[in-house]
Amino acid sequence: MRTTSNPAFRNLPTSGGSGNYAGFGQPYEAQQYGGYQGAPPTTGERPITIDDVVTKTATTLGVAILTGFVSAWLVLSGQVAPFALAVPGMLIGLVLALIIIFKRTPSGPMVLAYSAAEGVFLGAITGVFESIFPGIAWQAILGTFGVFGAMLVVYKTGAIRVTPRLTKWIIGATVGAAVLMLGNLVMGMFGVNMGLRDGGTLAIVFSLVVIGIAAFSFLLDFEAANEMIRGALPAKYAWLAAFGLMTTLVWLYLEILRLLSYFQND
Repeated sequence: MRTTSNPAFRNLPTSGGSGNYAGFGQPYEAQQYGGYQGAPPTTGERPITIDDVVTKTATTLGVAILTGFVSAWLVLSGQVAPFALAVPGMLIGLVLALIIIFKRTPSGPMVLAYSAAEGVFLGAITGVFESIFPGIAWQAILGTFGVFGAMLVVYKTGAIRVTPRLTKWIIGATVGAAVLMLGNLVMGMFGVNMGLRDGGTLAIVFSLVVIGIAAFSFLLDFEAANEMIRGALPAKYAWLAAFGLMTTLVWLYLEILRLLSYFQND
C-alpha cells in the first residue's frame, strides 16, 4: 500500500488476491465480482469491489447529511445552543475516529456512528455561519462536492498520477498546514495574531492553499481505496474507505465554509 496522509489507511492488511482486481482506474465491466481474475482473499470472504466502496461512502455521507440538517435546523431555530451540539459532536467523532483508526477490523456501525457525530458537529457550525451569512451553507456544500467530483474525474482520467513523489509532497504539505494552524491557535491564546485566520489577504491565501491540499488528498484516498480493490481485501474494508473519504470531506467542507465567510465579511 502506498503511503497516505489519511490515518484511516495506515494499517491495512497486505494479504489478499493477486492484485489484478479492477478498481477506480479500470472499466466498470471489469469491476464486477464475476470478472475477478485473481485468487480470492485468504479469509474466504468476498473481495471488495468498487460498488462496495461507492455504496458504503454514499451511506456514510447520507447519515452525515441527515444529522447535519437536523443539527443546523435546531441551531437556526434557536432550540439548541450551537456549542451544545458542536462540542459533543466533535469529541464523540474524535474518539470514534481514533477507535476506527487503531481497530484492526473495520466496523460498519462504528463508521456510521462517526458519520452521525460529524454531521451533528458540522450542522451546528453550519447553523452559526448560516445565521450570520444567509446562503453560505449551500455554497459550501456545492463547493465541497464540486471539488470532490473534480478530483474523482482527475483520478479516473489519469490527468494527475499518484506517484511516490506526489504522495510525499501531499503528506508534507498536510503536515506543514497542520503545524501552521496549531501554531496560529497557540499564538492566538497569547494575543498574537499570525494573520492566518483573521479574514485578511493572508488568511484568504492560506485557506486557498489548505483547500488545494485537501483536494489533492482525495487522490491519495482514491488510490488507497483502489489498492484495497487490487489487493482483494474483504468487502468489509469498504467501510474503511468510506471513513477515509469522509474525514477528508469534513476537512474540505470546513475550510471552504471558512473561506466563503471571508468574502462575505465586508
